[in-house]
Amino acid sequence: MRKMAITLVLFCLCFWRLDDVFGQEIKLMKPGDSVTLNSGLTEMKDDDEIQWRDRLKLDNQTGSLTITDITTEHVGLYVMESKSVRKSFFLTIIDEISTKEGDSVTINSGLTEIMDDKIQWRFRSENTLIAEINKQTNRFTVYDDVLDGRFRDRLKLNKQIGSLTITNTTTQHAGAYELDINNVRKRFLLPVYDEISVKEGDSLTLNSGRTEITKGEMFVWLYMNEITFIAGIKAWVDNTVYDDVLDGRFRDRLKLNKQIGSLTITNTTTEDTGRYVLLIERGPIIRLLKALSVSVYAE
Repeated sequence: MRKMAITLVLFCLCFWRLDDVFGQEIKLMKPGDSVTLNSGLTEMKDDDEIQWRDRLKLDNQTGSLTITDITTEHVGLYVMESKSVRKSFFLTIIDEISTKEGDSVTINSGLTEIMDDKIQWRFRSENTLIAEINKQTNRFTVYDDVLDGRFRDRLKLNKQIGSLTITNTTTQHAGAYELDINNVRKRFLLPVYDEISVKEGDSLTLNSGRTEITKGEMFVWLYMNEITFIAGIKAWVDNTVYDDVLDGRFRDRLKLNKQIGSLTITNTTTEDTGRYVLLIERGPIIRLLKALSVSVYAE
């Protein structure tokens, strides 16, 4: 089975909590995109007063908010309140950098120069410190012997801008990474995709690899080609499929196994071709369970 890797860089004031999927609408966007946060109203009445807890352009007819040319400064929680409606949205930005297994990948710090900064890199999937910079003491350190040496001789720190390079990547390096610059955090996701194919019209099960979901765990399936949540499980509480997204592409065709978290797509079409990711969160740990590149071929 062939594999490929893509780095998903999630710029946010805090990494999305998977339980937010069940309480608010989450918007996943790419830098430079535009997004409209819909009020849910068809028109505003004379006595309506709408407040958005943040900024930008308002639609005078419906009260919807549009943000153009999105940057990392726009990431965060947006709340809309009117006399009849209250809605909340969490906006997260994802940028993709492609690489192949065995190649090197650089996770950029976003800095142009290190000043009096304290920088830490963590492998968030195991909540483990793997590199740090203390400019005041002129100390640059990589901890490549942690986690049974999976990073040994593979970590390179850029002493000018603080970026981290992982050389000769393998599936062991897939997962969530966290950058902390003076207590301001950015988090990143590095999946290594397994490639699978299915004949059009057949059913396809995306296996979670788990035998059970334990209390306190939260699962989310994402369709990464359009950066969209398509299913989620909050153990012992909820399980949900979002089959109306993407103009109803998956409508009535998603089946979520609430015992083990696997996702089945029935009656597959060529539109289902793409990249699928399964994330799990438990406390401070965010793990990448599965990353699958699906190809649907005509008979």
